[in-house]
Amino acid sequence: MLGIARGERKPMSPAFQPCPLWRRLAALAYDLLITVAIVMVVGLACQLATGGRLIETGPRVHVPLWYQALQGAVVAGYFVASWHRGGQTLGMRAWRIRVSRDDGTPISLQQAVVRLLVGAAPLGLLLIEPLAGARATRWLLVGAWVIWFAFAMFDPRRRALHDIAADSEVWRLG
Repeated sequence: MLGIARGERKPMSPAFQPCPLWRRLAALAYDLLITVAIVMVVGLACQLATGGRLIETGPRVHVPLWYQALQGAVVAGYFVASWHRGGQTLGMRAWRIRVSRDDGTPISLQQAVVRLLVGAAPLGLLLIEPLAGARATRWLLVGAWVIWFAFAMFDPRRRALHDIAADSEVWRLG
């Protein structure tokens, strides 16, 4: 795409710089709004399909496992398809950043999946919520993501942990 051999570093130019952390987090905030909208649409469709009996309430709320898996798959699909197809989610487009390989070519499907799985790994901490409580679990989750993104402050190419694992780069465009 850019005419640079694999493994060779792209020359730094003002038009193609590693993305600063604050810009990545701003794009992530935009994408959070988009994923909430996606979850709401899928939730509405599932509520309509089940005649309003999707979530059982009472002394304890029960959310079916298939519904949780569906929501996870739809949100994961949004990120993986966006990164693999165009290198950008809608939030990344708004903040003019793009994920790619170090030579500027689009990341592979495998890289997109690795990036998603490593980036979402702290969500596994939600499994300890019955033991640790909601408040402690939230703080552990936030702490894990702070560590994940702190890598970008120390890595010379400003890569977060999920970028290092997927061998991807996030570039600021123009």
